[in-house]
Formats: sequence, structure tokens, C-alpha cells
Amino acid sequence: MPAYRYKARDKFGRAIDGVMEASDSEMAASHLDGLGYIPVSIKEKKKDVISLDFLQGVRGVSLEDLILFSRQLSTLISAGIPLLRSLDALSEQTENKRMKEVIDTIRNDIEGGSSLSDALSRHPKVFTALYVSMVHAGETAGTLDEILDRLAAITEHEKDTRARIKEATRYPKMVITAISVAFIVLVTFVIPKFAAMFTKFGGTLPLPTRVMIGVNYIIHHYWYLMVVVIAAIVLGFHWYTNTKSGRLRWDGLKLRIPVFGALFLKIAMSRFTHILGMLMRSGVPILDTLKITSATVDNTVIIREVQKLRESVKEGSGLSQPLKESGIFTPMVVQMISVGEQSGKIDEMMAKVSRYYDLEVEYTIKNLSTLIEPVLIVIIGGMVLFLALAIFLPMWDMASLLRPR
Repeated sequence: MPAYRYKARDKFGRAIDGVMEASDSEMAASHLDGLGYIPVSIKEKKKDVISLDFLQGVRGVSLEDLILFSRQLSTLISAGIPLLRSLDALSEQTENKRMKEVIDTIRNDIEGGSSLSDALSRHPKVFTALYVSMVHAGETAGTLDEILDRLAAITEHEKDTRARIKEATRYPKMVITAISVAFIVLVTFVIPKFAAMFTKFGGTLPLPTRVMIGVNYIIHHYWYLMVVVIAAIVLGFHWYTNTKSGRLRWDGLKLRIPVFGALFLKIAMSRFTHILGMLMRSGVPILDTLKITSATVDNTVIIREVQKLRESVKEGSGLSQPLKESGIFTPMVVQMISVGEQSGKIDEMMAKVSRYYDLEVEYTIKNLSTLIEPVLIVIIGGMVLFLALAIFLPMWDMASLLRPR
């Protein structure tokens, strides 16, 4: 569906602008009119060949801001304070200027007739698909305060998981960085001097040394081409993984990466079972539950299987058999869903599976350094051997040339 960039005015005459998806410009104008806005201009947003958004790095709203927003809004709503007044209070209290702007825009959209989930969906850099989908589920089930509280818990868990992964991979990063710096120093300063000395004696340099001299020559004479090639590879990879087929292949590859693939799968299973059980416990219909759950799993391979599962359920099938046939979902998830179907307590089974995988994720992260160690030893050993051969082989050959005959 194409995206349209619009400029409009609200009922107070204030200028607003943004981007929305619609089948055509007339549909976009109709949607704006339904929100109480007067359209000024609507233009189709052209898709960039290569998006540079990922270079910006900072989205302006941290996970801490999002957690605080969710907790405070949940507390205010559960206390019976109207949504608009709650948003006014949050806007006054927040210290993050970017978050304040977002809250004010959300408030204006809701005042114009939009739902909270629709208003949140217009800020995809702040509120993820999971966040928007769960808020929509809360609005549908009438449990918005509970959903917001759980969203805060999920965001806190995600923040802690990221921090633990960074901590676990800190040592391997330091080792790889040190080896890389050593390689650059040897290539730039040491090897060229060896080459000059060795050439005077008329010797032939060993292969590892010639390779490093070649690298030195390329860096000194064609560095600009290297920059262009590296930039093209990075941008090309980013563009490819944003295409439908490219994202599918990349997400499938991530699940097969040694060590990390198992971790990604456990995180996905934990999130899938947690959201599935929570929505079913909240009374959301199964088809809506599967639709929302598919938007919460950050892997297109798993999303595709959940969408297939939804189609199977629509045709009258159960949950466990299609999941088993997919080959993606773990045996524990399949078995527990099967038990839940038979006992009528799928939500309880999913809560237990989610807790189990949370513990598995925590255990895997704690032992991440140990799991990475064999691969790290092979990489470091190979690099040290190569550097040693490049340095010492010329010295040995030079000694033989200097030996009296």
C-alpha cells in the first residue's frame, strides 16, 4: 500500500503534517476528514532506492522513556482518569522533548477521533508493531491498563536482554579489535621495512609476507576504492534485507547461525508464547490473537508460519498440528499447545512455556562467552599463525642469506 505525505489543519487551525498509508489520495483525504482534519496537501511519498534511516542511529526516545510512558499511562488509566487528561499529564511531566512532541501529537490525533493504537501507529520509530498491536488488543478487550503494564514489563525484559548480550560479547569484541589493530600496525609499519631489507639481499619473500605487502599496497594506493566498495556492500546489504525475499532469507539465516541462531529462536518462542497466552487470557478471539501475535515476532520466517497457522485455524483446524508441520516451532511449544487444546487451558500452558524460555534465554546469555570461545580460538589462532609466519619466515630466510658459505 503506498504512503502519502500530508499537510492539514485541525479544528483549532493548527498546522499538522505526517505520513499515512492509503490505497489512493482520495482515501487518505477521507481518512483525514474522519479524524477532523482539513487537508491542505496530499502527495504520494516516493520510496528511496536505499534508505539511510539506519545511519541516524538515535531515534530520540530511549527504552527507558518508553517504559516510563507505559507505566505512568497504565497507572493513570487504572485510576479512572480520562485518556486525554492522562496524556496531558504525561506531556507536562516528561523531560524528553522528542517524547513530549510525540505525546502531544498523539493527544491531538485522539481528540480528532482516532483511537490510541491508530495514533501510536503514526510513530513507528518510537512505538514498535508489537506495542501498537498489543494496545489495539487492550482497546478491544477493555484491558488497556493491564496491557500497558505488561508492555512495560516486556520492554524492560528486552532492555535487560540487550544489556546482557552486550556484556557477554564484550570480551570477544575486545579480542577481535586488538587483533585487528595489530594486523593494521604490522601491515602499515613493520612488513614494508622487512620487504625493503629483504629485497636488498635478493631474496624471495614468503607467501604470507607477500600477501600482507599486497594488502599494504592496496590500502595506500586504493583506499578510496575500498571505502566505496565497503559503503556499497553495506548499503546493498541494507537494501536487500529490506526487500521481501531478502528479509525472508536473512531471517532464515539468523536462525541457523551457530550459537546465536538458537538464542534468537528461544527469544522468539518466549515472545510468541507470552503474547499468545496473554491475549487468549484477555478474551481476544483466536483469529485476532494470531494476527496480533504475528506482528510481535521480529522474524519474517516465523511470521509467515503464524500467518499460515491463522489460515488453518480459519478453515477449522487446531493449533498444534499446523505448528508441528511448520518445522520452525520447537517440540515443547507444539506439545504444550496440544495439551492446552485438550485441557482448554492454552493460556496457562503458554505462560509456563514463556517462563521456561525466559530462563533458557538467560542461561544461554550467561554462557555466551563460553559458547563463543571455540570459534574465537579458531579465528584468533588462525590470525596469529598468519601474522607470525608473515613476520618470522622472512627473518629465517634472511638469516640463511647472511650465513657464510
